Amino acid sequence: MTETSALLTPHLGFGLGLRKEHYDAVLADRPEVGWFEVITENYLVGGGKPLDYLDRIRAHYPMAMHGVSLSIGGTDPLDSGYLKALKALAARVEPIWISDHLCWTGVGAVNLHDLMPLPYTEEAVRHVAGRVRAVQEFLGRRILLENVSSYLSYHASQMSEWEFLVAVAEEADCLILLDINNIYVSAENHELDPRTYLAAVPVERVQQFHLAGHRDLGDYRIDTHDEPICDPVWDLYRDAVRRFGTVTTMIERDDHIPPLAELLTELGQAERIAAEETASGALDRSGNRAWA
Repeated sequence: MTETSALLTPHLGFGLGLRKEHYDAVLADRPEVGWFEVITENYLVGGGKPLDYLDRIRAHYPMAMHGVSLSIGGTDPLDSGYLKALKALAARVEPIWISDHLCWTGVGAVNLHDLMPLPYTEEAVRHVAGRVRAVQEFLGRRILLENVSSYLSYHASQMSEWEFLVAVAEEADCLILLDINNIYVSAENHELDPRTYLAAVPVERVQQFHLAGHRDLGDYRIDTHDEPICDPVWDLYRDAVRRFGTVTTMIERDDHIPPLAELLTELGQAERIAAEETASGALDRSGNRAWA
């Protein structure tokens, strides 16, 4: 076991993204989910109903914090005000971990409210890794970086997306939130093999999986999180379980929010896939087992 894998949190099971549409149902019904993931920016406030619900639900479930504004790949200085608020919220929530995206989200102090891709260069690896190390030092913990969906490529890129993700994680000594849907979307948009992506990522770096739906617009896919998970993404998730073993998994839905029961049914499918792979002997968190 490597030093990194020794620091991975044990498997927490299957969870959901906590959305305001489900606050009351979660408190009333106490669904059997392992944990919830919250969007950090929704709770960076001084008070009010969101924080009240957060505290009440946190009393019953473990939580992870997932951000969309760290802009770890940006060229502006890291936002000290944002980092202080992030650290204060973490002290309140005591999350199992904190994650954000391997991207940039703005320039000149203007937030574009989108997850913009980076050029895959050695210079960008050094730039991002240095910022990740600074964030981890400030927070006093490792963070997770998530791969994003992409719709364009940079002429300046010197490596593949998966090589870039791994290089940043190893240089910064951070962990990875592997979004299975994002891998599929990017692979379809750029005509890549998603299984090659999975095979290139070190098992010991992967702390969490995301599952989500997207829009298929024919010539390209858009990562919208407003649809059920499609069959090809489920198939890729099965491949990921074979590759990485028992990894904490959750489902994201950010628009066209269905009743909680519908998402719990979808989450059950993820559990069944993992159980089937366990029964077949495919799971090996050490990463030493061959996979077909």
